[in-house]
Amino acid sequence: MDLYSSGMNTHSPSLDGKVAVVTGGSRGIGLAVAEALVRDGASVVITGRSQSHLDAAAAQLGAQDRVHALKGDVSDPAQAAAGIAAASDRFGGIDILINNAGVGMFASVADMDVRQWRDTIGTNLDGVFYCCHAAIPRMRERGGGWIINISSLAGKNAFVSGAAYCASKAGLNAFSESLMQEVRYDNIRVSYIMPGSVATGFGGSSAQAAGINRPGEDWKIAAEDVAGVVLDLIHTPARTLPSRIEMRPSRPKK
Repeated sequence: MDLYSSGMNTHSPSLDGKVAVVTGGSRGIGLAVAEALVRDGASVVITGRSQSHLDAAAAQLGAQDRVHALKGDVSDPAQAAAGIAAASDRFGGIDILINNAGVGMFASVADMDVRQWRDTIGTNLDGVFYCCHAAIPRMRERGGGWIINISSLAGKNAFVSGAAYCASKAGLNAFSESLMQEVRYDNIRVSYIMPGSVATGFGGSSAQAAGINRPGEDWKIAAEDVAGVVLDLIHTPARTLPSRIEMRPSRPKK
């Protein structure tokens, strides 16, 4: 049984021989997803803007024969395509694309700098298009694959000073829905995950960037929880497509 065939065990087979690209894979949710994929046998390319963060992540992931870290900015189409090409050049193809790279810049519309708006939309939405555009032909060559986009509940629950971020995630949700219908008969399954409050670097602390809750924030979703959902999606039998997943803290602050 391969990655695309039906099966009864949602955690079988392992991902031995499968190749994944995780954008924004050096910290937070992306690093947790990369760890889960490597642990399950996949070869993984992680991309990110910071070489120092990528070096630290690669050391943490280990399995150096199955991990490749590549500096790149997905908001640039050439750099986004380079991440996909790196997977094919180094590991022979691509089966899984996790579009996780994202930025959060929060300000009122009147006060937000135009560059902040462009960076938010360019990373959170344009970058997903660029990566998918490059990956889909290669997935078709492999006979199928998985595209999982990390969105946010902010894509459906707008808030003050979140116009850019909320718009980018709402656009990502619509993009994912359309793409899912376009490629389903190519055996490419598309899902998007909408987490609520997650302990990530958006809060600005190194502990959060590592997916660790700070004191008093144990109620937040851990990055590893999102990674677990990603792995569950990949191992879902091919006859079934969980296309949209919403995640919330079980016991948020009142």
